[in-house]
Amino acid sequence: MKFGYHEDCLEHTTGYRHPESADRLRAIRQALTKKHGVEYVAADPASDAAVRSVHTDEYVDSVKEFCADGGGDWDSDTVAVEATWDAALAAAGQAIWTAERALAGDDGRQTPFSIGRPPGHHAVADDAMGFCFINNAAVAARQAIDDASADRVAIFDWDVHHGNGIQDIFYTDADVFYASIHEEGLYPGSGDVEETGEGDAEGTTLNLPLPAGCGDAEYLAAIDDLIAPAFREFGPDLVLVSAGFDAHRHDPISRMRVSTEGYGAMTDRFRTLADDIDAGLGFVLEGGYGLDTLAESVSMVHDVFDGREPMEPDDEPQDRATEVFDALEDQGFGET
Repeated sequence: MKFGYHEDCLEHTTGYRHPESADRLRAIRQALTKKHGVEYVAADPASDAAVRSVHTDEYVDSVKEFCADGGGDWDSDTVAVEATWDAALAAAGQAIWTAERALAGDDGRQTPFSIGRPPGHHAVADDAMGFCFINNAAVAARQAIDDASADRVAIFDWDVHHGNGIQDIFYTDADVFYASIHEEGLYPGSGDVEETGEGDAEGTTLNLPLPAGCGDAEYLAAIDDLIAPAFREFGPDLVLVSAGFDAHRHDPISRMRVSTEGYGAMTDRFRTLADDIDAGLGFVLEGGYGLDTLAESVSMVHDVFDGREPMEPDDEPQDRATEVFDALEDQGFGET
């Protein structure tokens, strides 16, 4: 794979014991040194105009000033230093690069994956939250459409937390489909099955809030029975995966049970889907806070594009999860 990476992302310092640290990128890079065919690209940072395409002017001005003054605690868990804004611009720039390369036809062993930080999917149009300052995937999707490289973009978020920022930014935008599998009741508390978009965008948001303890079987069933059919019907030119790895069974801040092989199987599903619908495919790093499991899971994504066939789970989805699937099918999602 080709990985978008910029040294500026290491300069966003969050302090002692904060789960979202520069060690996350160091662990990924260390794991990838053992792999063949890894290429790194340091893309240009996102422009001010690109950031303002999804965030309000007042918010952008405020966070830039906050960082220029030395940073501090934006909220109880979102921390900034002077270098944070440059790191956020670098991360957003890598996401834009991912979308551009995917739309240019980079696939197979050239499939792009942005490993920037801070992550982005919680950042709403007018606020930072949940470790996030710029909504990287949203900026990338918006730029692809504004540049006329894509008419429609679909985003699949497999981070264990609901990407409230991506949803909010595109909730009334019929050109972007947002789908999320997340742990029910976890931060930030959004992402109910009833949240499906508004106005012309009704039906372009798909939330699967699964109960704690769900793993590979439930995630793959959700993709096969609900998300993939919805994306096929939507017909995107570009599919972005907001790739957080904190639903891993050994991640310290969630109670989900996805395995490293499970991330491989999900990757394989989306590689096949993108091929079938003739869409570009790219990955944008979100969460994942167990350093070993994060590194192993990103490596697994790489390995799938390098020819590995991930193992399929033997078990069936739990009844608690199929109840969520049934509720969504009642709303018109699923096989058509």
